[in-house]
Amino acid sequence: MTITDTSAALRVPPAAPADAVSFFTARLAFQADVSDVRASLDSGDPGFVLLDSRATVAWQQGHVPGALHLPTAEIPARATDLLDPAVPVVTYCWGPGCDGATRAALALARLGYRVKEMIGGIEYWIREGFAIETANGIEQRPADPLTSPIGSTACAC
Repeated sequence: MTITDTSAALRVPPAAPADAVSFFTARLAFQADVSDVRASLDSGDPGFVLLDSRATVAWQQGHVPGALHLPTAEIPARATDLLDPAVPVVTYCWGPGCDGATRAALALARLGYRVKEMIGGIEYWIREGFAIETANGIEQRPADPLTSPIGSTACAC
């Protein structure tokens, strides 16, 4: 009996190292996590536009400070007026259970923009204890200890 016969995680064996390199490199070309997005924004020159693709009511409920609001449905009509095609775009929506950021990224890619998706969305932005902007100003909640290191701005991963 081999380990692949007894291990649920290895029923399908891991990919060959070269295939894994290709896959994970591609994945990082399409996605950025909230910690890396925040570090880039904090630098003062992130090199991208952060785009919140949610509806107006969601935007008003709270959004990442400095983000541009452009609901996914409006991208085809408004993107060229709001975005410089030479500047990459990072999209976000609600969170991992929502495909809104993916749909927004697809709409932008179809228009010729270079784009990434912020994985985790506003949910993980908030869960990591990062500030959001609302009609009342900047708000910040404590980090969720199940999803973020306490007392640190980054997980160092």
